[in-house]
Amino acid sequence: MDAQVGPGTGQATSSALRRALVPLALAQFICSFAGSNMTVMINDISRDLDTTVQGVQLSITLFLLVMAALMIPGGKLTDRYGRKRCFLVGLSVYGVGAVISAVSPGLPVLILGNSLLEGVGTALLIPPVYVLVTLLFTTTVSRAKAFGIVSAAGGVGGAAGPLIGGVITSAVSWRAAFVFQALVIVVIVLLGRRIEDPLPAEPQRPFDLGGAVLSAVGLVLLVMGIMAADDNLWLCLALIAAGALVLAWFLLATRAKERAGREPLLSLSLFRNRTSNLGMITQNAQWLLLSGLSFTVAAYLQVVRGYGAIETGVIFSATTVGLLGASLAAERLARRSPQRTLIVAGFVVTVAGVVLLLLMAPGAASAWAVVPGLFLVGVGLGTMLTPSVNIVQSAFPEHEQGEISGLSRSVSNLGSSLGTAVAGTILVAGIAATPQRAYGLAVAALAVIGCVGLAAALALPRSSGVPVATRVAAGQ
Repeated sequence: MDAQVGPGTGQATSSALRRALVPLALAQFICSFAGSNMTVMINDISRDLDTTVQGVQLSITLFLLVMAALMIPGGKLTDRYGRKRCFLVGLSVYGVGAVISAVSPGLPVLILGNSLLEGVGTALLIPPVYVLVTLLFTTTVSRAKAFGIVSAAGGVGGAAGPLIGGVITSAVSWRAAFVFQALVIVVIVLLGRRIEDPLPAEPQRPFDLGGAVLSAVGLVLLVMGIMAADDNLWLCLALIAAGALVLAWFLLATRAKERAGREPLLSLSLFRNRTSNLGMITQNAQWLLLSGLSFTVAAYLQVVRGYGAIETGVIFSATTVGLLGASLAAERLARRSPQRTLIVAGFVVTVAGVVLLLLMAPGAASAWAVVPGLFLVGVGLGTMLTPSVNIVQSAFPEHEQGEISGLSRSVSNLGSSLGTAVAGTILVAGIAATPQRAYGLAVAALAVIGCVGLAAALALPRSSGVPVATRVAAGQ
């Protein structure tokens, strides 16, 4: 036996834990897949729904933004209603959204199904994934393996989304990609019914509705402001300022509730852990890079180079191969190298890949010149996704897992939405007039983000990154 179900609940066999891990990893896979597969459908969706590249970007960004805005409340609800219940309800809402997206006659209905319902469903189901992994796998080795599998599933879903989406779109239609998502959701629901929640629900636990509204509105205004930069600079600045003010209001209200002895949506004590704060910055940067590069390169290949969905997906398979290979080696690497070292190395390799994308793609005769850069990005991300998650989740005790899981996933998904918003806004603003320059500016912006992530990784305390093998030998 390598883990326990939870405090006072007895032992669980390795096979039972593996069965529980399958639907959790599949859930992370399909949610990450949903955030990236639409990038290869830009031309198909825009033609079919009589919209524009910017319209498709809006749908993708709103999906990621709804996830980010509601992930913290979603994490809090896991304590009140139970992790398994939130997981299954989230899957159901997501599945309904996927079906609506598949039959959508226009962009507004696509936004309802994909951006809103799938986004809400994801915000409900993802926090329980990370809380359950933390509670079910209680030893250092088993938890590291479990987070490695879940993180790899998410990374592969995000990286393989363009390839799988491209194949489905070319073979059938872009609508079939949403049918595929709905079918996977059905499988996850059937498998997820076997999961046992290690801790009882706390239905009497208060829920800070006001804090949930303020945090969601603040994040939405912030990202929408960034998206407005290509149309109206004053609107952009106004929305960003409004978002910052609402988030400041949220923080002040949270502090007042804590001082009054009331339970807020998010305890400010979570931000007093320096290691966790830096870990979340690295998570944000990782998903920002993956999402931003997926949209930028996919739009460039389709709109500028004239590639179809399947050709674009095949080119993106370089990222999938690199990420999957690095993820498969993650456990061995974690036994030999500190987690901090792996995160730093991951950013170095990723930034090198982004630089290659910046230097080789615009002037190359063939679009296949982006393959080496995409491969390096995949290797870098695969190397650091798992240690970043493990550092954050393991920094807090069981009773704070719901909050930190929601906060951590919100930070990651905010990175995804910012990646599409920032890179997409730069690209869309100039792709019609000066496509090479627009591509270069978007990728250069992402390179800067990679350097910020690298700086955060270098600032991580060295003591936070002891190799798994060393901790096991020390009895931890």
